[in-house]
Amino acid sequence: MSQARELADRVVVATRRIGGTRDAMLVAAVVLALFAVVEAGSRGDRTGMDLGTMLLLGLLATAPLVLLTAQPVAATLAVTLANSIVLAGQEPPLVAGVLAELVALYWLGRTRSRLIALPFLLPFVLFALGQPSPGSTLLLVLLAAAVLLGAAVRDRGDAVANAAASRATADTLLEHAARGERARIARELHDVVAHHISMIAVQAETARLTTPGLPPDGAKRLLAIGDTARTALTEMRRLLGVLREDVGPPVDGPVRAPQPGLEQLNTLVDEARASGGGGARLIVRGTVTPLDPGVQLTAYRIVQEALTNARRHAAGAAVDVELDYSAAVLLIRVRDNGPGPEDSDGTGHGLLGMRERAAMVGGTVVVGRSPAGGCLVEAVLPIPAGTP
Repeated sequence: MSQARELADRVVVATRRIGGTRDAMLVAAVVLALFAVVEAGSRGDRTGMDLGTMLLLGLLATAPLVLLTAQPVAATLAVTLANSIVLAGQEPPLVAGVLAELVALYWLGRTRSRLIALPFLLPFVLFALGQPSPGSTLLLVLLAAAVLLGAAVRDRGDAVANAAASRATADTLLEHAARGERARIARELHDVVAHHISMIAVQAETARLTTPGLPPDGAKRLLAIGDTARTALTEMRRLLGVLREDVGPPVDGPVRAPQPGLEQLNTLVDEARASGGGGARLIVRGTVTPLDPGVQLTAYRIVQEALTNARRHAAGAAVDVELDYSAAVLLIRVRDNGPGPEDSDGTGHGLLGMRERAAMVGGTVVVGRSPAGGCLVEAVLPIPAGTP
């Protein structure tokens, strides 16, 4: 018996090592069939069955494992019938047959419902009732545990699959909801905001051309208003293109204009000087380094928002825009000589937008009062390593 247990342990270990391969059942069937032949031969004439019958039943109780993955019910039925014949002949079951039964019932419980797997325990229940003993009871408990273990593994796999399907469904619904919201925002921007901006541009141009006796300075202001409105409309259409990139083409067609960068800062400062009524200058220090488009766009938007705030809260004030290049960071300072920031805590929407843009590229923005008076916007944007 000790040799039989040792061989059984080896079978279990070998099956576990190759359990993830498609040939696991074939190897298990071959090993257990050889084990059954050896075990039947070792019993000799000490049983009520002749050696040939015992060998045949041993093979029938183990070899069908080859078909277990393709035909689990038929293979388990063949193994159970062979073991039942051995039990009906008042013979102790072959260890190889018991191991094969455990494997078959586990696999049947894993691939089929409990209602299909549990009836295969009936012969062993009758054996335990007909010959009550610790061995027969232990055999029944092990076989029932194999069915329940297989069913538990199946249930866990189903639960994991259902959870994954639920997550995928939730992600899909969330994505569709986000796309719908983006489409709604794009429609609102196009139907309302873009319309009003267009009307501003048209009315400014009409007023400039039709107002009699308009002073040259007034005509220049109206021209600047129209140009600013058209620029804002272009930016709006570019934003609509981003919002609708995955929900359909923009109403007015895609805008192919490149995103602004540091090269456009001169134009931005000139516009601020022309529209603000005060001085504005651009100061560059250090060695100018080509930056990634994302960093350039972030820097441009921060300067644009800072200049807009200066025009809104410090009309007529002088504004300095400073770019200070170093090896690791780009330092941006926008300061004016106006009355200072209105938001002492820096929680306005524009300021929050600047901080969010800077954070996207790993930078920071600080807004406060300048030591010399007025408002100071200071942004630090990292220059990625390896930038030429």
